[in-house]
Amino acid sequence: MFYTMEQKSSAEIDENTGLPKSEKPKVVISLFFSLLFIFIIWIIKFFEVYTSVDLGTYGVYPREVSGLTGILFSPLIHADFSHLVSNTITVFVLLFFLFYSYTKSSFRVLAIVYIGSGLAVWLTARPAYHIGASGLIYGFVSYFFFAGLLRRDTKSISLALLVTFLYGGLIWGVLPTDPKVSFESHLSGAVIGLICALMFKNTDPLPKKYEWEDDEETDDSNNQYYSHPDDIDRDELDEEWHTDGEDDDENWRSK
Repeated sequence: MFYTMEQKSSAEIDENTGLPKSEKPKVVISLFFSLLFIFIIWIIKFFEVYTSVDLGTYGVYPREVSGLTGILFSPLIHADFSHLVSNTITVFVLLFFLFYSYTKSSFRVLAIVYIGSGLAVWLTARPAYHIGASGLIYGFVSYFFFAGLLRRDTKSISLALLVTFLYGGLIWGVLPTDPKVSFESHLSGAVIGLICALMFKNTDPLPKKYEWEDDEETDDSNNQYYSHPDDIDRDELDEEWHTDGEDDDENWRSK
């Protein structure tokens, strides 16, 4: 079976990027904000190492007024370079997808996950300094997964599952398995991401489907009425054939 796709005119394609011109602003904006966040967290880490200042005390410290400042600063602070590197690529991919695929709700989701997860940690977590962008990661993954389910958006679900697979132990991170890991940040982010998915499920338009995708769905729905030759009960078919033949003979004789 052959599929045809509507070709775009040369005027709609950007010669430098090869992308449709309508998509170029979304790509630029998504790259800008994703790279900006990565740039900030790396500059902060280099500053901490260069000045030998421990910025960990600017994290969220639960139920202490002084710990409220950590709601703003904790996602930008990391314990060491290993912690920072493990979050960098994941945060970049998730932020890019957020701004690219959810243009109308992206800033609101970012703000709610950023502030909401930090506030939840301040209210419920253990008395210790909680730092790192892992809460954002869990918030975005949770948002993509549940928004994908509610909107039937397979791309969001696929990305969430891919990150869960690649970001080792993502599911177990919401459980208190390691006293050095802030599972409260992970759990808070996941819950806030779910809330965002419920709040903004109808805010953004669904991704466009190409003609060939619709054709495949139509073919799948049509194929359910046909059996594979190996699935046919040949004895039953022969019996029906003989029965039909006997009926035809009787009808012929009656005539």
